Amino acid sequence: MEVVHQLAQMVPGVVLTIVKLCIWLTMLSAVFVPLERLFAVRRQTVFRRHIGLDLGYFFLNGVLPSLLLSSPLAVLARAAHAALPTAMTTAIAHWPVWLRVIAALIVGEIGFYWGHRWSHQIPLLWHFHAIHHSAEQIDWLVNTRAHPVDMIFTRLCGLVPMYALGLAAPMAGSASLVPVIVLLVGIVWGFFIHANLRWRFGLLERLVATPAFHHWHHANDGPDVVDKNYAATLPWMDWVFGTLHLPKDRLPGRYGTDHPIPKGMADQLLMPFMPMEDAGTSEQGGADDAPLPPSGRGRGA
Repeated sequence: MEVVHQLAQMVPGVVLTIVKLCIWLTMLSAVFVPLERLFAVRRQTVFRRHIGLDLGYFFLNGVLPSLLLSSPLAVLARAAHAALPTAMTTAIAHWPVWLRVIAALIVGEIGFYWGHRWSHQIPLLWHFHAIHHSAEQIDWLVNTRAHPVDMIFTRLCGLVPMYALGLAAPMAGSASLVPVIVLLVGIVWGFFIHANLRWRFGLLERLVATPAFHHWHHANDGPDVVDKNYAATLPWMDWVFGTLHLPKDRLPGRYGTDHPIPKGMADQLLMPFMPMEDAGTSEQGGADDAPLPPSGRGRGA
C-alpha cells in the first residue's frame, strides 16, 4: 500500500511535466520545422518515417530520467566530493556564479564527452546507445531518440564532476542554478545540432558544435568517419582528444548504424537487456529500415 501511495503522490508531478513537455514540443516545432523546410540538408517530410517513435522518446525521456537520476547522482557526487581536498572544493564553491557556470560548462563537457565516447567503445554501453544511432533520417527530434539508461549514464558523467568539484553544490543559494543552466544549454543545443540544416559557420564551427559537426557523428559513410565528434557543445574537445572530423566542403552521404535494432519502441527498450544475438529482430540497418551501405560498421558512430 505504501508503494501505491507513493506512486499516487507522483502522478500530479508527472502530469505537470507532460504538460510542460507539450509546451516545449510546440515551441521547438515552431522554430525548427520552418527552418528545416527552408534550409534542409535533405528534403524530407515533416511527418517522416518513425516520427511517432521519436515523439514517444521525447515524452519518455522528458519524464523518466529526471525521476531516476537524483538518487544515483547524489550518492556518486557525495562520494566524489568527499575524495577531493576540502580546501579546493570550498574555494570553488565561493567563486562568483558566472565563473562557476563557465567552469561547469567546461567540466561538464569533458564528462559528457567521455561518457559519450565510452558509450561507443564499451560494448555493454553501446548496446544502449545504438538506439540513438538507428535514425537514418536526421532532424531536430532525433535528439530525443535514446534509451533512458543511455541518457542517464551520459548525464551522470557530466554532472558528477560538477558536483564533486563544488561547481554545482548547493552550498550557496545560487549554486543550485549551475547544473540547471548546464543541462538546459545542453538540451536546447542538442535539438539544434541534430537539425536538418545545411548551414555552415566557418571558423565558429571549431569553437561551438553545429549541425554539420554532429551530423558527421551520425554518419554511416564507412570506417574512416566512425567514432568521431563526441562533444555536445564544444568541438575543440574532439580536437584535444583526437576525434575531430569536420570537412569544409561536404556533409555525410548517409546516417545510421549496422547494429541490428528492433523497430518498435518497447522492443528497443528491452533490447539492451537481451543477449546480443537475440536483440534485433528487424533487418540490419537500424530502425529506419534502409538498405545497408557497402562498408560495414562495428559499434558505429
